[in-house]
Amino acid sequence: MTQLPAHEERPPADAVAAPDRVTRREAFAFWLKLGVISFGGPAGQIAIMHKELVERRRWISERRFLHALNFCMLLPGPEAQQLATYIGWLLHRTWGGVVAGALFVLPSLFILIGLSWLYMAHGQQPMVAGLFYGIKPAVTAIVLHAAYRIGGRTLHNPWLWAIALASFAAIFALSVPFPLIVGGAAVAGYIGGRMAPRHFMAGGHAGGKASYGPALIDDDTPTPAHARFRWSRLLRVAVAGALLWAVPMVLLWATCGWDHVFTQMAWFFTKAALLTFGGAYAVLPYVYQGAVTHYGWLSPTQMIDGLALGETTPGPLIMVVAFVAFAGAWGVAPFGADAGFAAGALAATLVTWFTFLPSFLFILGGGPFVESTHGELRLTAPLTGITAAVVGVIFNLALFFGYHIFWPAGFAGAFDVIAAAIALAAGIALFVFKRGVLEVIAAAALVGLVLRLSGA
Repeated sequence: MTQLPAHEERPPADAVAAPDRVTRREAFAFWLKLGVISFGGPAGQIAIMHKELVERRRWISERRFLHALNFCMLLPGPEAQQLATYIGWLLHRTWGGVVAGALFVLPSLFILIGLSWLYMAHGQQPMVAGLFYGIKPAVTAIVLHAAYRIGGRTLHNPWLWAIALASFAAIFALSVPFPLIVGGAAVAGYIGGRMAPRHFMAGGHAGGKASYGPALIDDDTPTPAHARFRWSRLLRVAVAGALLWAVPMVLLWATCGWDHVFTQMAWFFTKAALLTFGGAYAVLPYVYQGAVTHYGWLSPTQMIDGLALGETTPGPLIMVVAFVAFAGAWGVAPFGADAGFAAGALAATLVTWFTFLPSFLFILGGGPFVESTHGELRLTAPLTGITAAVVGVIFNLALFFGYHIFWPAGFAGAFDVIAAAIALAAGIALFVFKRGVLEVIAAAALVGLVLRLSGA
């Protein structure tokens, strides 16, 4: 699981007072700042929230923070964005949850729309092409490193290794659709949980009481009225969520038709949002199968470039779907050849809505249930099986990227030695020297730029 950072010495807990209430203005300013600086993937984003909300501001105690995080780790979707939504909701009801979750995403959306336009309109310029020439091999190493990190904290016994290997074989050799792999892994996890339960018990984050001082929402703070579980409230959230999904979907169907690119994107990314167990890397093969193979919205090379852009922007990595939508709409040109930006920006916004709506509903609907008990949550056996399968799927993704980058013309063509060298150097930086993703991407981009401009 995600590791929290080591901490410096702190003053005694009784030496400071609990903070006063947090105003909406203070909360808005913080969530906006978080959305702009949330680089580093979920581990880095969670670490930022822990440092700011638990240690420095003391808006929430560590035990309550980790309890919320355990719940978010169980859900499909980006756990860091869901954690921000949860804490925002706990502080300021539905308004707080919506603002916190939305501001975690919106800066990334605006940045990616701009970068996607730059890529589609000017991607063949030598400077832009050089940057991507260096970044793409580094992305291969980053995806492989992601498989290693998830596998290191997941594959603790032969049962889980078997599920991971089976999922790799299914998608690599048999091209089994990703949803079927998830379903099969869940069934395997359920059966394994019945036959060998101790091998399918994956703990969440352990949480002790750290001496950061009293928090606004402390370990013994009573659950606020709005966070108490009520069936009537759950029903209202479910109905509101169904309407928020159905109304735009029906409007798209009625105005554009079911086969229109916008309608198909809305439907496809709704399904993708419900399959993101294990994070964005786990759902990328499904996005590839749909966006590249089935619909043909973009090419394999563009998909790799989109992941590179996603790695360099703040916010959850699953925001790469905004690039996929922008590139797909740009290519289809539903508004005409001269309106590529308008089509792409609208598609990216629609896809972001349908991708993140379930995350808000999971938190606003399930949060009161979680607040009803402060005991440790554990991953269920089916979810443990899914997480193990994710490792095999991500490893296949790394091989897919490597093939298209190192043999751009296929195995019959030449092997790109320089791209392989960049990937190897990026792998050494990640695995051996423990460098951050942004550092690796920046260095690789600089190398690619120098090589391309020098004519190498």
